[in-house]
Amino acid sequence: MKIKSVFFLALLILMGCQQDPANLKLPPLISDNMLLQQKAEIMIWGKASPGQKISVSASWKSSSQTKSGENGKWSVMLSTPDAGGPYTIKISAKDTSITINNVLIGEVWFCSGQSNMEMPLAGWPPVDTIMHSAKTIESASIPEIRLFNVQKNISGVPLEECTGRWEVSSPTSVKTFSATAYFFGKKLYDKLHEPIGLIESAWGGTPAESWISSGSLEHAGEFLTDLNSIKESAPLLDEYQTWLNSHKQLDVKPAGDDQWKNLVFNDENIPSPGLNDKEWPLMTLPRLFESVIGEFDGAIWFRKTVEIPQNMAGKELILSLGPIDDMDRTYFNGELVGSNEVGGLWQVERNYIIPPAMAKVGPNIISVRVLDTQGGGGIYGLPGKMKLSLKSNSSVSVPLEGDWKYQPVAELIGNKFFIYDISKNEFINRKRPKSLGPNTPTALFNAMVNPVLPFRIKGAIWYQGESNVGSAEQYGKIFPVMIQNWREAWGIKDFPFYFVQIAPYVYSNVDSTESAFLREAQEKAFQLPNTGMDVTLDIATVMNIHPPFKEEVGERLANLALAKDYGIKIPISGPVFKSMSVDGNIVKIQFDNSEGGLVLKNTGLSEFEIAGKNGKYVKAQAMIVNNEVTVSSPVIRDPVSVRYCWRNGAIASLFNGEGLPASQFRTKE
Repeated sequence: MKIKSVFFLALLILMGCQQDPANLKLPPLISDNMLLQQKAEIMIWGKASPGQKISVSASWKSSSQTKSGENGKWSVMLSTPDAGGPYTIKISAKDTSITINNVLIGEVWFCSGQSNMEMPLAGWPPVDTIMHSAKTIESASIPEIRLFNVQKNISGVPLEECTGRWEVSSPTSVKTFSATAYFFGKKLYDKLHEPIGLIESAWGGTPAESWISSGSLEHAGEFLTDLNSIKESAPLLDEYQTWLNSHKQLDVKPAGDDQWKNLVFNDENIPSPGLNDKEWPLMTLPRLFESVIGEFDGAIWFRKTVEIPQNMAGKELILSLGPIDDMDRTYFNGELVGSNEVGGLWQVERNYIIPPAMAKVGPNIISVRVLDTQGGGGIYGLPGKMKLSLKSNSSVSVPLEGDWKYQPVAELIGNKFFIYDISKNEFINRKRPKSLGPNTPTALFNAMVNPVLPFRIKGAIWYQGESNVGSAEQYGKIFPVMIQNWREAWGIKDFPFYFVQIAPYVYSNVDSTESAFLREAQEKAFQLPNTGMDVTLDIATVMNIHPPFKEEVGERLANLALAKDYGIKIPISGPVFKSMSVDGNIVKIQFDNSEGGLVLKNTGLSEFEIAGKNGKYVKAQAMIVNNEVTVSSPVIRDPVSVRYCWRNGAIASLFNGEGLPASQFRTKE
């Protein structure tokens, strides 16, 4: 009996141990290849079963211990030395030990904004390309530069974790990383000779209010209706998310060229000519599908029956669909005839060859799976682009625009696809509340900033503003709010914040002025300490909102940091309006940052305008005289005010001796 008692006691102890594992887990930001801020108190954090003893030991001889709380969360603080490495960090619990390898210590910068920050080094060809891209990618094997790309996500409440992974700079990793951020980091690395860590968190087409916390927006008195709507819809969104969670799920790969390739959503049979699609709804193409089904990211199938006439049967054809946002897999009579499954090809027109043997007279089935990962999505080109034509004679064709049957098969939320049961028409029959989108106030702060807050940074760079054009007065209020919000949320008082002034672009009209007012509003950030602005009036493509000159942008941002934070003497500003004086019908303009002399570029001083008491501006004659700019017009006898580069399409003509452009300005009456 005594032996049995001892046996059962041992068994109970063993069972107790098995029922209480440590479950030690780390967030993606704490992983191999990460880069930590030097000479700082940095946080290492994660989750475990409640009450677990956690030990953290770094190979630079800093260690700490803690216990996980009732909610399973734990964190410790470590002191980091001067820049260097590589190091290791060992994190241990009672039954688990995780070693983080290849850790460097240096300077960490957070890189955020909309599409001009997101635009990768490989560009978005064929329209949106990056100057010197190929050469830069080829020479990007720099182990001391580390990259972390926060994957896109939205949320109505602050999240604790993001998706992504630390990568060593290489030709493969930089291709899909922010070009502006990379050029910024590369310039810092070349000048400082210290490891550089870049955290990209960007989403094209998004406004500033998406990147600001709910509390800061409320305190500013902005977007209160939207914020109340988010709060009211929270229970419905939770209910919808619970419904989604009951479905089969597919995780998105963090990054890489194969991130979106060969995805399967239980939809292998959809291209089959024999598929029963009688219950599928109709959508008229071309168009962005959000105009029909509302906010949606994920995979949608489109099917259409097309009649091939006798004179096209048995001949080589071209299936033209126009551009598809973002990616596609295209089938003809159940056979794959073409695909584009790499990000950034949303402007590329799809033209696929149909072999003669597949082109049969009578009905043929075209099936296209469109995969949209952000913003608008669909087969969206101009009418007339969608057609099936003879390769030998494109004038012989069958139009494809018009009604197509469609069926969503997987919804993309954050880093997961939730797969629908198409046999039940689940998407069409679902009861979905009004959903959040990337433009929803606070949605990106919650999902793409808040999870990064525990990670210590040196500062931030920002390239955004295009999506707030038309709301300059409001932007002038909320942009400084956002900067202060981030500083307070990170708990790093007045960390450096450098931003890009939006470049000239046509917007509503090349001669309209809404972007000039937005650029002026961006300057309101100067009311805060440790801010700086990168003027881009000289490196624009007026008809393309994505200029290719990301090297110049990134290096000018880096120069701001080098001069202000690292004590390196380097020019950081072009001429800035200082004062004006009136002498008869001539206005004389004085500038700061003109010690090296004012310089004229291009064919003459352009983009100066002058106005009298009626406030109506006319084009002015301008010239450089004694390191001032004199401005006049024969139709303005009593000038009152002058403005420079105050059009959407204005391009810089005035520079200083360092080759940097003058900022736009307008004088006050």
